[in-house]
Amino acid sequence: MSSLAVRKAAPTAGTTPGTVPGPPPRPRVAWVPTVTLVLGALYTLLPVAWVVIASTKSGRELFSTFTFLPGTGFADNIKDLTAYRDGVYWKWMGNSALYAGLGALLSTCVSAVSGYALAVYRFRGRETVFNVLLAGVLMPPVILAVPQYLLLAQADLTDSYWSVLLPQILSPYGVYLARIYSAAAVPGDIVEAGRMDGASEWRVFTRIALPMMVPGLVTVFLFQFVAVWNNFLLPYIMLSDDEKFPITLGLYTLLEQGSNQPALYTLVITGAFLAVIPLVALFLVVQRFWSLDLLSGAVKS
Repeated sequence: MSSLAVRKAAPTAGTTPGTVPGPPPRPRVAWVPTVTLVLGALYTLLPVAWVVIASTKSGRELFSTFTFLPGTGFADNIKDLTAYRDGVYWKWMGNSALYAGLGALLSTCVSAVSGYALAVYRFRGRETVFNVLLAGVLMPPVILAVPQYLLLAQADLTDSYWSVLLPQILSPYGVYLARIYSAAAVPGDIVEAGRMDGASEWRVFTRIALPMMVPGLVTVFLFQFVAVWNNFLLPYIMLSDDEKFPITLGLYTLLEQGSNQPALYTLVITGAFLAVIPLVALFLVVQRFWSLDLLSGAVKS
């Protein structure tokens, strides 16, 4: 008998003789988790979609009908928002960019050094320090707002840019993430090899460990940037000069004035929509670092 006949006569694995193999079974769809995720996405995105659409409507269109059809007043809304108090809205946006950008950058630097030290070095009290940081992660920021105000008032720093920047530099959650990521991404053998080659501890950190920690530090920067950008309570307590307000506090003052001037509601909605754009742009920019990290891990494996 030829080999071709033997192959035809041999039954296929997983089937019984005399039966024709059918198509592979279709994977079951987990309907409950899928529906739950879809409903959660709709619940999250519906207010965002309403803000985007409402920002295109004029005051008459906004208060006369409630529809999800775009309006015709987006350009006029931006023009009115820019003209309000000689462009104070863009001053608020610049303040938010300063607070969030510089604050997140400084916080990332502090988190990188602190997290690396807690992950690599062995010293007495290391676990105690780490546990205190975990307690700081669990502590609500509202508890620290008043003590921070009293402390900065003693230093005569209230109602200044430093009163908003300084409390944001040390982020317990950022130090926690940097410590966990550096412990997983920086092998101890490479650190020891750098030391044996005569490199100083600072050179080992900046030349060897820091490039390996970049994806984790990008995550720390993103989280801290979003936290500072959306922060309302700390500027509300620290600042009294509206020229130093961030965008959150500035929009709040506009909303308060809108109770007496309903025309300002369109400015608040348009300003809220424009305030979201930098965060979306930041997410789109930094996601490439996560993608590159995943690709590099796949190549190394």
